Amino acid sequence: MKHLSLNQPHAIVMVGIPGSGKTFFAEKFAETFHVPYIDYKKIAVLAGSEQTEALADYQLGELFKTGQSIIIEGETDTRVSRTELTRKARKAGYEVLFIWVQSDTPTAKQRALKDKVMPMNSEEYDKRVKRFTALTPLEKPVVISGKHTYASQAKVVLQRLAAPRAEISAHTTAPTRLEQPGRRNITIR
Repeated sequence: MKHLSLNQPHAIVMVGIPGSGKTFFAEKFAETFHVPYIDYKKIAVLAGSEQTEALADYQLGELFKTGQSIIIEGETDTRVSRTELTRKARKAGYEVLFIWVQSDTPTAKQRALKDKVMPMNSEEYDKRVKRFTALTPLEKPVVISGKHTYASQAKVVLQRLAAPRAEISAHTTAPTRLEQPGRRNITIR
């Protein structure tokens, strides 16, 4: 059994165009590391589209109270929505890590049109792709390919999560006043 144990809880936010592979990665990562996963699309199917955002926000607020890292896949198509989510997460003491899943458009479109949970038609797909705002360097995303294996995707994400820990391990003496060790720690059991 593997657990993701970080000194500061993370809101791991999935970003990408429909069909890029966000759900595939999020489900596998949540299962592998026993991390709660909020999927706006599944909430929409269960509760109805008009209730999705309110229910997801409620669930997110409750999970923030736990102080445990979580995975979020939802309304992250625009910079405005990502900024609002970041604000909520930081207010709750979370660090935000954007996982930008990228795939070529023909593959992503084919996947989106065949989605088992909530398939979309070609017109809906094109509308969502046009609405998508690319992440900026300020958002510090981890970019993974939606066409790679889960193992290679997870390795990239775990390297980012473990980076500050590796910097601490490199110290051979106690840190000086100028050096501040990172706060993240990953334990895989």
